[in-house]
Amino acid sequence: MLIYKILRADEWAALQAQGETAGAPIDVADGYIHFSTAEQVRETAAKHFAGVEGLQLLCYEVEDFGDRITWEPSRGGALFPHLYSALPLAGLLWSQPLLLGEGGAHQFPDDLA
Repeated sequence: MLIYKILRADEWAALQAQGETAGAPIDVADGYIHFSTAEQVRETAAKHFAGVEGLQLLCYEVEDFGDRITWEPSRGGALFPHLYSALPLAGLLWSQPLLLGEGGAHQFPDDLA
């Protein structure tokens, strides 16, 4: 199963430079990396990144993280994947800019489930 992480430009640059990151300020505060499934990531973008430019969408395979991923309830009781370790650059399947479209909504890849 594929899972997704949205990073701001400075967070993406830090991940590329250092090879891993503790994540966004909310990740650091909560003690884990917040991921979303394909079904959740659009709402995550709308809720936490509305109108924000310069975002990067990262895609990982959940199985690659093994037992470092925990599925925990969040919005509406839905289970979200949380990574209890640093976010590594290694294992990244792909990344792409998450551009703003008309009306301020982010444009996601057409093949995202």
